[in-house]
Amino acid sequence: MEYKYILIIVSVVIMIMASLMIAKTNEKQIVLDPITSFYDLEASSIFGEATKMELYKGKKILIVNVASKCGLTPQYAQLEKLYQKHSDKLIILGFPSNDFLKQEPGNNEQIASFCSTEYSVTFPLFEKAKVRGLKKHSVYDWLTDPKQNGWNKKGPSWNFTKYLIDENGKLIKRFSPKTSPLSSEITTLIK
Repeated sequence: MEYKYILIIVSVVIMIMASLMIAKTNEKQIVLDPITSFYDLEASSIFGEATKMELYKGKKILIVNVASKCGLTPQYAQLEKLYQKHSDKLIILGFPSNDFLKQEPGNNEQIASFCSTEYSVTFPLFEKAKVRGLKKHSVYDWLTDPKQNGWNKKGPSWNFTKYLIDENGKLIKRFSPKTSPLSSEITTLIK
C-alpha cells in the first residue's frame, strides 16, 4: 500500500517538473549569426505555390506553428492584429501542423477556409507540415538546428510556439506557445 502512494507522489512530482520545463520562457538565449541562410529555404503556400524565404528579406519574420482545434487557436486573432499593425516591418508565417494531439485535422483547403472565415487571416499560411521529428519541414529543421541557425536547438513544445527572425535572417528569439503575440515581450522586438 505504501509503494502505491510513493509511486503516485513521484509521478505527480515528475509531471510538475516536466510542465515547468516545457512552460519555461525566461531562459537566457545567446544569439549567434546563422551558419546557413534562412533565405535559402523554400516552402509551399497553403495554395501550393512555391515561396522562397528570400521574399521576406528586410522584414522581421514571426514563424508560428498553428492549429485550428487547440485551446490556443484564438491566438490567430492576435497574430492577425499584430500583422495588421506592423505589416510594414513584420511578416507572420503560419505553418499548420497536426503534430500535437492531432489538433489540426483539416486539409490545406479546410485550414485556409477556417482561417479566413473565423479569424480573417491575411498573413501567409503554408501547407500543413510536420514541425518536429525526423521528417519535419525544412524551415523547422533550420529553426531547431544550431548548426544551421547558429544557436537554437529547441523545437516547438506545443501549437503556437513562435520564432522571431530579424531583418537580416538571424534567429533572435523563441517564444513559448502561451506568449501572446501582442505581449510586450514580442512587440518590443518588432519596433
